[in-house]
Amino acid sequence: MRLRNIPRAGSVLDACKEVVKDETEYRGRWREIFGNPRPIHIEIGMGKGQFLLTLAAKNPDINYIGIERYSSVLLRAVERFQSEGGSAKIPAQGKLPDDHAPADKPGISNIRFICMDARNVPDVFAPGEIDRIYLNFSDPWPKSRHASRRLTSKEFLARYHKILSDGGAIEFKTDNRALFDFSVTEVLESPFFVMDRHTFDLHRDTVMNQGNIMTEYEEKFSSLGNPICKLIATTHKTAFSCIYSIEEIMS
Repeated sequence: MRLRNIPRAGSVLDACKEVVKDETEYRGRWREIFGNPRPIHIEIGMGKGQFLLTLAAKNPDINYIGIERYSSVLLRAVERFQSEGGSAKIPAQGKLPDDHAPADKPGISNIRFICMDARNVPDVFAPGEIDRIYLNFSDPWPKSRHASRRLTSKEFLARYHKILSDGGAIEFKTDNRALFDFSVTEVLESPFFVMDRHTFDLHRDTVMNQGNIMTEYEEKFSSLGNPICKLIATTHKTAFSCIYSIEEIMS
């Protein structure tokens, strides 16, 4: 699907101090950006931002970073952030300060945004710097030749392992069963992760659905009766000792 270019996206993102520019310069120093030693969670492919903004509002003791590749998509999340208690909008012609300090007025101060390609996460975050990664309704890239582009492919799992802390985790949700089956197989065959929990119908799973925050896509797809699949995979060193086989998962 071709994304529509939005001319104002560049100026709005440049004017928002929560959008971090030159992100590779902060590798290993992200807690300085937030000004505290709290855990850092990231969402890759944050879309319009409903999921991450809700998490940030509910969990002020955790720092959140939303990553989106396309400026036209990130624009929607930033505008939502600004309208729901984030920093005041800065005129496009205004000059930004050098720092990324939170807004002075009350609001959501524990969130930042980056416009970048997810393939570059090891260049942006240092080993062990991230505690949790959220992947929600990612592009399924249905053609086999594009499998390495899927955000749950072995190539991406290797990238995530480089930046996750010991015991860090990935949480993945989708309504696409083919993508979920692929993702389960990739996790089970990965030398870096162990399958922690999984479900093929999240909203009927009383344990995994507890505290679940829905994305815009999740609300849409579940309203159509589509079951939502979810898995949680933990970094290998301290993951639970219960290791599933592919046959057990798929049965």
